[in-house]
Amino acid sequence: MPNPAETTTQVRLDKWLWAARFYKTRSLARDQIEGGKVHYNGQRSKPGKAVEAGALIRVWQGQDEREVRVLQVSEQRKSAPLAQLLYEETEASLKKRAENSEARRFNSQFAPSPERRPDKQERRQLIKVKQY
Repeated sequence: MPNPAETTTQVRLDKWLWAARFYKTRSLARDQIEGGKVHYNGQRSKPGKAVEAGALIRVWQGQDEREVRVLQVSEQRKSAPLAQLLYEETEASLKKRAENSEARRFNSQFAPSPERRPDKQERRQLIKVKQY
């Protein structure tokens, strides 16, 4: 007999994002949806939007943007390997994330960073410079 939670046809968007392990909690998923960080079929949506198989969801996580196609609908949070079966990331999204990752790695090599923390005298000089 199939599990009734897996045969559910309508699941809230925030619950699906939580079940697919994009966010740790439903409240985080809800906040991201309300903040415009999640688009459902190219449009901003509400946390209560019903998710359907075949839908395209764009999710921003930190500096990365993922575009995934919903393969299955589930409202139960399962292990990560099983959660990855709920969606498929598009080829364009994978390529764009790889390019952005490479660009961030390349830029970090040339970013100036101090070799050590400033000592007391250097801190006082910095404070003096910042005041004027």
